[in-house]
Amino acid sequence: MKIFSTGISLAVLASVLLLSQCNQKTAEGHSALSVSTTPSFNGFDSQAKWGEHLVTIGGCNDCHSPKKMTDHGPEIDSSLFLPGHPAQMPPPDVNRQEMESKGLSVTNTLTAWVGPWGISYAGNLTSDSTGIGNWKEEQFIYALRNGKYKGLASSRALLPPMPWKVFQHMTDDELKAIFTYLKTTRPVKNVVPQAAPPVSAPRA
Repeated sequence: MKIFSTGISLAVLASVLLLSQCNQKTAEGHSALSVSTTPSFNGFDSQAKWGEHLVTIGGCNDCHSPKKMTDHGPEIDSSLFLPGHPAQMPPPDVNRQEMESKGLSVTNTLTAWVGPWGISYAGNLTSDSTGIGNWKEEQFIYALRNGKYKGLASSRALLPPMPWKVFQHMTDDELKAIFTYLKTTRPVKNVVPQAAPPVSAPRA
């Protein structure tokens, strides 16, 4: 009976030591379980917050948000984040044929651009159905990886000045974070005009 009690005591002691070592590893960040189950958002509280940060530093608002003219020049309209070119606003009033022949790019709002490719309009990136509300994550990633309108393989190419060839180098996690954030934006109903082809070259 005495030997049996000693065996129990040793077993209990070994268990306590083992648990102590496991807890120490967890505290030091060496536990494989804690690493695999803790989400990482590059230091941000959530995937959406990380995405908001990437949208901000990526300059998405520069073209996809309407502007207000101030004493300091055009500034982003904080009441309209990311709805793209306003449907009711006309493109820049310029001689398109002349601009195209000279290889110039012209804009007065940054949401509409005239150039040798024709006229391009910044798209609606809000969570509304006229924006990306009905998009799937893989569609968004395909658009920025391959430069395809609405992320569809059969659609036209994304037009200048959209810098998709820069964004295609973002990681999947970064693109997913941006998409997650865009899905949380205030929906703004705005049907952006369709891109226009270049005007015909003048006859000789």
